[in-house]
This record gives sequence, structure tokens and C-alpha cells, in this order.
Amino acid sequence: MSNDPKNQLTTADAVSQKIGKSIQRRQRKERNFKWLGRIAIGLAVMFLVILFAGILTKGIPGMFQHFVTLEVELDKERIDPYGDMSDESLYSGESTQLVNEALMRALGNPEGRKAKRAARSIISSSANQDLIAYVRGNPDALGSSASIRFVLDDDIDSFMRGYITRETPESDRRVNDQVIAFVDRLDGDGLISYEFGAKLFTGSASRDAEIAGIKGALMGSILTLAICLIVSFPLGLATAIYLEEIAPKNRVTEIIEININNLAAVPSVVFGIMGLAIFISLFGMPRSIPLVGGIVLALMTLPTVIISSRAAIRSIPPSIREAALGIGASKMQTIMHHVIPPAMPGILTGTIIGMAQALGETAPLLMIGMVAFIVDVPTSVVEPSTALPVQIFMWADFAERMFVHKTSAAIIVLLSFLILMNSAAIWLRKRLERRW
Repeated sequence: MSNDPKNQLTTADAVSQKIGKSIQRRQRKERNFKWLGRIAIGLAVMFLVILFAGILTKGIPGMFQHFVTLEVELDKERIDPYGDMSDESLYSGESTQLVNEALMRALGNPEGRKAKRAARSIISSSANQDLIAYVRGNPDALGSSASIRFVLDDDIDSFMRGYITRETPESDRRVNDQVIAFVDRLDGDGLISYEFGAKLFTGSASRDAEIAGIKGALMGSILTLAICLIVSFPLGLATAIYLEEIAPKNRVTEIIEININNLAAVPSVVFGIMGLAIFISLFGMPRSIPLVGGIVLALMTLPTVIISSRAAIRSIPPSIREAALGIGASKMQTIMHHVIPPAMPGILTGTIIGMAQALGETAPLLMIGMVAFIVDVPTSVVEPSTALPVQIFMWADFAERMFVHKTSAAIIVLLSFLILMNSAAIWLRKRLERRW
């Protein structure tokens, strides 16, 4: 071995250069990896922005509608023939005729059956309901005249939005020239307005796009989620406590744990098929009720609740258990008083995330018949109803242009609930979390 200082210096320089190149290579790979991560995040954000932009550009117009303001003569005897303001009396009255008369006066009293039929097609078929709602809210107005807003028919609304153009041949469009002339006159007189439409939130299922709303579907979703929470939370928490704190670690519990993890990956439609076979076919429970829908969604949500609850319980330090047992607490006292309370933030977070997942599910509810056309708003868990995701699914299949906007508007409402539920999960974790 050479002891020449020059050779030793040359060897040291070579090693130093080799190390330097290796460091530069690792740093270059690290920079490239960071840029790949930034590009991936940028692409994800870009696609998310495109998705939300598409939903908002179509959904926000769905929250607005065109209205016509008419001066209606509120003849008490014609509106309330029985004089008791009951549903039977008001719906037996001549509210529809009064609205049509007000419309004819605004159009200069057109003559001929064809012209009158064209004029009546301008206003929605729900005009009598709007008049009755106004009378109920303003009973003192009976016997006088009042300016009342009425929703325009969806074809007229599409024309006002520019989806139906007057350049299209009359035979190829759903609005004829006579109707367009009447609409132009009303618009020229300043009687037509474009405003926020509460029908989306106050209306229920309907084939008429201008009066269709999500009230019934939203109430059905709330009732279904209530059943889902009542069933899944106690069962999931009890299962997590048993498997994590009480059950012996043997082959049987390992099989149970494997099956729970596998159930979390089962497609949701399978739970719908199971609900159809067991609760409806075997037990004879009615189709399309929130009770069955909530139980099916609870079975689907259980694995998520169990897994998140077990993870939260497992995160509690063993010293907490040992200290409780050391001062004489029983096994159950240790679990219920010293383990579950500090684990509750994680348990609640997992439960809320499971509920948010259940809120957006459609396939299981389709299988148990919650796709039915339900006009009435459900008031209990045993009344037929639909759910918000199913309502969106049904609207997406309708041909009318206005249903495109209504579908996107309903999606905005659904996403708002999902964002609210996930925000609540984050807030609960931050608010109640304890660091050890």
C-alpha cells in the first residue's frame, strides 16, 4: 500500500467527487419527485375545479325561474265558496278561472279558442296552488285585487332562456308563434321577471319541471339517515368495543375481523339486493319506505363505523387502562369511563363519514324500490318516499331542458350537505381531540 501523500489526496478527491455526484443525484431525484407531487395535486385541483364549474354553471340557473306578475281579482265567493278557508273549499273554488281571467286582461282579452288556449299555456299548471297559497297567507286581501307572481311553464321558461329560438321553424319547436307573441307582450309590459325560485326547495316530485322540487326527497333522505344512524352507531360501537377490549385473540375473532374488512369493500348494490331478499321478500316489509332504506344503509355503513371505532379505541394509551385497573376499576368501568370518552372524537368522525357515504348512495335504494314517484312529503319512516340521490337519478333521465338545471341544482344541495357533514367531522376531531 502506497504512503505517497499525493496518491492519498487523489484518492480522497475521487471519493469526495463520487459522494458529491451521489448527493446531487439524490437531490435531483427529490426535486423531481416534489414536482411530480405538485403536478399531481395541480391536476387533481384542476379536475375538481372543472367538475364544480360544470355543476355550478348548470345548477345556479336551476335555482332561478321566470315569473309573470298578474293583477288578480280576489273574489271571496269564487275563491272560498264554503266560507271556511278549508282545503276542500279552496280547491273547489274558481282559483284557476280567476288566474286565467287575470292573464287574459293582461293580454288585452284575446278572442278565439285557439288564442285563449295559447295564452293559458304560458302559465304553469300550479297557478291555482300559488293563488291559494297567497290567499292563505293574506286572508284580509279577499274582496280586493292583488298583484301575484305565477311561475311560467317550463317551455316558456326555456324560450326565455334562449334554448328555444324563434328562428327555428314553428313546426320544430314546442312554442308556437301565437304564444311567442303573447310572451313578447307580457315581457314588453314589464310583467315577466327572472328571480330566485323557491319551488326547488318547496316543491316535490312532479313531471312539470317548473314546479318540481326536492322537498319530499330531502325529507326522505333525512328519515333514512336517522334510521341508519340509530341502527349503525350503537351496533358498530358495541362491536368495536367487544373486538378490541373484550374478545380473546383467537382464530374466530381473526375470521370476524377479516370479514368486517371485506364487507367494507363490497359494492353497495349487493347490500341493496340483500335488503330486497331479506326485508322485503322474506319479512314482507313495504317497499320504498325510509325504515327499510335506513336499515340497508346501516348494514352498508357498519364496517366503516366498526373499523374507525376500533382505530380510535386502539389509539388510547395502555397506561390509561392500567391506571384505571390499578385504582380498582372493573373492566367495564375502565372501558366506559376511561377508554370510550377520549376515543369518542375518532368514533364520531368515522360515524359522520359513514353517514356522508350513506347520504350519497343510490344503488341500494334503487333495489328496494325507493325510485317510486312520490308526490306527498313523508312524515314518518313507514310512509313511501324517495331520497335525494334517487331524485337526482330520476331527473337526469327526463327530457325537458329545465330538468338539466334542476338536476345540477339538486346536486349542489347534496354536495353542500356532504361538505357540511365532513366539516362537522373535522370540527369534532379538532374540538374534542386529546394528545397523549
